[in-house]
Formats: sequence, C-alpha cells, structure tokens
Amino acid sequence: MSPSSVTAAFARRATLSRSFSLLSDFKYEQTDPDVFYGALARDSVELVGDLYLGATGRSLDDVVVLDVGGGPGYFADAFSGAGARYVPVEPDPSEMHAAGLSVGSSVRGSGLALPIRDGSVDVCFSSNVAEHVARPWDMAEEMLRVTRPGGIAILSYTLWWGPFGGHETGPWHYLGGEYAARRYRRITGHEPKNRFGVSLFDVGAKDGLRWARRTPNGELLAAFPRYHPRWAWWMVRVPALRELLVSNLVLVLRKP
Repeated sequence: MSPSSVTAAFARRATLSRSFSLLSDFKYEQTDPDVFYGALARDSVELVGDLYLGATGRSLDDVVVLDVGGGPGYFADAFSGAGARYVPVEPDPSEMHAAGLSVGSSVRGSGLALPIRDGSVDVCFSSNVAEHVARPWDMAEEMLRVTRPGGIAILSYTLWWGPFGGHETGPWHYLGGEYAARRYRRITGHEPKNRFGVSLFDVGAKDGLRWARRTPNGELLAAFPRYHPRWAWWMVRVPALRELLVSNLVLVLRKP
C-alpha cells in the first residue's frame, strides 16, 4: 500500500483555506478553548476517518478509537457523531474535568502504561501529546501494543523547532526552553502551563521518523504535516527544513 493511497482522502481536504482557518483558531487556545478545541476536534475526526478509510477501506462507524491524552473531552461528541466508539485516556484528573465536560467512557491512565489490553482498539490516536511526554516513543509503542492487528496508530505532535514548539512561551523557545519559561514568568507573573523540561520537551521530526521506521511493532504508512496544504507536504522529506516548517508531524502506522 502506497502512502498516497492511505492519505488520498485527507489530502483532498488539505487546502490552503483549511490551513488559514486552523491557524486563525490557534490564538484562542488559552483565551477561549471551546473555539480552539472545537475546531481541532472536527478536524481530528476528518483526519482519523480519512486515514482509517485509506488504510482499511472502512468508515469510523462502530470503530473503537482510543484517544491517548484525550484531555477534557472536547473530541467526544465529534467522534461519536461520526459513529465511532470513542474512549479517551488522560492521566490528570484536573485536566479531564477542566472544561466541565463529562465523557462516560473516559479512562484515567498514563500513555506510558495504557490500562488497555493488547490488540483491543481499531484506532489509537494521539493529538499534540508527544511533545508533553519525556519518553514519547515509549508512549508510541504503547499505542501500537493496544492496536489490533490490521488497525492503525496515528501520532500527531508539535515539533519543538517549529513556530508553535514553545506553545505559549514562543517564539522565545528558539533561544532555549528554560530561557523562554523564565521570560514568560517574568512578563506574566506566573509559570507557563507548559513548562520546559517538565511538561514540554524538545521533540523533533527526525526523532519520530526514526522511531516509526525502526519499530518492529508497526509499519509506517505515511508521514505528513498536519496543518499544511497538500502541495507543501514535500517538506517532510527535507531534513533541516522539516524541523523548522512542518510544525506538526503526523505519523500513521499499521499494526501487523
């Protein structure tokens, strides 16, 4: 199966207008998370649905989707609306209830030791979580462990050297994560939510691609920039450029 056949459906959505729309919503992450995460949830369902269709020929109807780092539940209604059986896993109870949302299928647990049996989900998905984990590739292996044979794992994460790598401390993260965190505290009077070395780490495209190509537990089907239009996906193939411009890398793996 070629990468183009797996990504064909999503590639048709990957337009410049979509990129601008998502970019305009990013500014609301801290001030109005309902706007930001609502748009991200809709886009995530389209991403997962299109990739699952490309890899298996099936829709998300009655498909079990495990969302590693599902947070406060913004994605639940969107995935349920697509017919999926959505199960979020989140280690932090305060994060699970931060938005006042309730998801009956929520599971409390760490992505590094998912409380899910082997080969039990059709899709294991993680969005913007790997950069917050000290050992992201251990989490990625856990995602493959719980995915059934023939199912897919989708890991989408923010690259440290990209424009959003520092999250709320950017663009000062280009001068160092610790410097950016100290500057944020000095300017705002409080610690950033995403503290470098504690809850935010230097994770690159090279790291993810190396893991995805070497793991014996999954077959890399595709790698592309999540928020770029289709004509800019070539950036993933250029080592230095991808670290700066890809911003968010999507890795799609099939469980043998």
